[in-house]
Amino acid sequence: MYLATTGRRSDAPPRPVGVGRRVPGTVVALGAVSLVTDISSEMVGAVLPLYLVLGLGLSPLQFGVFDGLFNGATALVRLLGGRLADRGGGRHRTVAGVGYLLSALSRLGLLLAGGAAGGIAAAMAADRLGKGVRTAPRDAMITLSAPPEALGRAFGVHRAMDTTGALLGPLVAFLVLWVTADAYDAVFVLSFAIGLLGVVVLGLFVPADPAGTAITPARPVPAAKPVPAPKPARTAPRVLADPAFRRVVVAAALLGAATIGDSFLYLLLQRGLDLPAAFFPLLPLGSAACYLLLAVPAGRLADRSGRRIPFLLGHGALLAAYLTLLAPAGPAVAVVVLVLLGVFYAATDGVLMALAAPALPARGRASGLAVLQTGQALARLVGAAGFGAAWTWWGPRPALVAAALALAVALTAAWRILPGRKLR
Repeated sequence: MYLATTGRRSDAPPRPVGVGRRVPGTVVALGAVSLVTDISSEMVGAVLPLYLVLGLGLSPLQFGVFDGLFNGATALVRLLGGRLADRGGGRHRTVAGVGYLLSALSRLGLLLAGGAAGGIAAAMAADRLGKGVRTAPRDAMITLSAPPEALGRAFGVHRAMDTTGALLGPLVAFLVLWVTADAYDAVFVLSFAIGLLGVVVLGLFVPADPAGTAITPARPVPAAKPVPAPKPARTAPRVLADPAFRRVVVAAALLGAATIGDSFLYLLLQRGLDLPAAFFPLLPLGSAACYLLLAVPAGRLADRSGRRIPFLLGHGALLAAYLTLLAPAGPAVAVVVLVLLGVFYAATDGVLMALAAPALPARGRASGLAVLQTGQALARLVGAAGFGAAWTWWGPRPALVAAALALAVALTAAWRILPGRKLR
C-alpha cells in the first residue's frame, strides 16, 4: 500500500484513508452481465470476418468500409444513450437494458436472414446499435458506484469479466458447430438465449441508482445546509468546453484514427500462417486470454502510477504488434502479435474511461463518456476504411507500414496533448 509520502503521478487521485479495497457489488454485477452478453456476441462475431471476406467475396476495401460503418454506426447512438441515461434519475439501468435486449434480438435476425447479405447486415446493425446504446450508461454506472481513486481497478475487474465472455464465446460456438455438424442455426439460437440471460441478470442484480452504492471515505457530518437543485446534465458542447476533458477526447480520436481494427490483424495472421478457415475463430482467443490476465493489474497500476502513461504505453504495444506483423510469418510471430494486442486492450480500454471520468460531473457522466466513445468510434471508422483502401491499392505490407507510421505520429501527438495534471 502506498504511503502519503510515496511519489505518484499527478493524474492519479490520492487514496483517502478508510476507503476499502473491495470492488463494489454493482461493478461485479455489471461484469457478470457483460460476461454473459459477450459469450452471446462472440459466438457469432468470431466467424463473421472470415465469412464476409471468403464466403461473400468482399474485397479488403469493402470489408474495411463495412466493418468501419457498423462500428461507427454506434457513434451517434452512444450520444443518444448517454443523453437519455442522464435525463431524470435512475435511467442508466433502463437505457442499458434496452441496448442489451436489442443485441440479444439481433441473433434472431441472423437466424431469419438465411445467409442473405442484406439480412446479415441488418442483424449486425441491430447488434451494434444495441452496443452503442448500452456502453455509455454502463460505464457511467461503474464510475458512479466506485470511488474516483479506484476507478482503474473497477474498470479492470469489469473488463476482465467482459473478456472472459469474449474468451468463452468462440469456444462455445466451436463446440456447437462440432456437435451439430456445422449447424449455424443452432449457434444463433443458443446465442439469443444467452443474450436474454444477460438482460435478466441486469434487471435482478444491478441497482437502479448506482450512485447510491458508491464507496465514500468517512467524513465529519457538516451542519445542515439547504440542498441546491440538481443541475441539468451537460450537453456535448458544454462537456467539451472543459480543457482537460477536451484533450482526452482529441488524443483518443487521433489514436483511434491510426487503429486498423482487430479483424484486419486476424486476417493478416490467417493469410501469413495459411491457417485453415475452421481455426480462424480461435485466433481472438490468444489476445482475449492476455487481456483477461492483465486487465485488473493494468487498472491497479493506472490507479497508483497515473492513467496517462499506461494508456499511451498500451498504444505503444499496438505499434509493436504492427511492426511484428512485418516480420516473416510463423507461429512465434502470431503469438507475439496476439499477446501485444491483449496488452493494448488491457492498458487502454477501461483506463481511458477512468482517465476521463474525474473531469465529468455525476449528472453528466454518461453523456460525457458517450462523447468520448463517439469520437473514438468515428475515428476508428476512418482508420478501418483507410487501411482497407491502402490494402486494396498497395497490398497488405505497404498498407501495414503506413498504418505503423500513422500510429507512431498519433502516439507522439497524444503524448503532448494528454493532460499531465489531475483532471478536475
